[in-house]
Amino acid sequence: MSIHKEVKKVTTNTLLKLKAANQRISMLTAYDFSFATIFDAAGIDVILVGDSASNVMAGHETTLPITLDQMIYHAQSVVRGVKRSLVVVDLPFGTYQSNSDIALASAIRIMKETGAHALKLEGGEEIVESVKKIVSAGIPVMGHLGLTPQSIYKFGTYNVRANNELEAEKLKKDILLLQEAGCFACVLEKIPAVLAQEVTASVIIPTIGIGAGNGCDGQVLVMHDMLGINNEFNPRFLRKYLNLHEQITQAVIQYIDDVKSGDFPNDKESY
Repeated sequence: MSIHKEVKKVTTNTLLKLKAANQRISMLTAYDFSFATIFDAAGIDVILVGDSASNVMAGHETTLPITLDQMIYHAQSVVRGVKRSLVVVDLPFGTYQSNSDIALASAIRIMKETGAHALKLEGGEEIVESVKKIVSAGIPVMGHLGLTPQSIYKFGTYNVRANNELEAEKLKKDILLLQEAGCFACVLEKIPAVLAQEVTASVIIPTIGIGAGNGCDGQVLVMHDMLGINNEFNPRFLRKYLNLHEQITQAVIQYIDDVKSGDFPNDKESY
């Protein structure tokens, strides 16, 4: 008789417990079934279906063009590959900023149509009403402060944010507002490490850093960057764990050579 080992799912509550126990949270982006299956089985805590799909999957310059329908498609694919990780989905640009009723409708669509576990919204005070409305409908929300890529045209640059006193004070205020509105966690992107550490200590909810130093409760990277698939992007905060760009290129060149020379398929690979 086989013993079925129950998989302990990661929940929003798990993340709060990890922070309280001073244990770090691991998070990676994924956009399809195959990679989600691998990351989940490897033991990643959180999988983010990022609107970075706009860049790495669709080839757009910014995250702005990706639609709600496209995010739903990616999230559906990811959820099918996950047994234990917490799956968080980005609400894309234009689906929550202007109106909290539209935000709730967008949130409900993602939750109903994908089976994901939580959503992520960019911004602070400006989106608090949307956060409250979504949370009050029973949908967990992760915040995102610092460099918010959906506002790239407002900033005009992907440089470090909150490195002046005014912006730093706003960020400190914003994370408290997000916590009060019911966010279960918050991403801090590309802000000074000292500020990230201070902000992390000021809240009960976990912070997930990307380019925000080692003082956050967890870290997130885009899978294409971390696996070295994307050769163009080399920011200071990125550690590449593989160079898949080079390895895949070599494999494809070898395959082309084997096909052209008649070496593939050989007798063993034929019926």
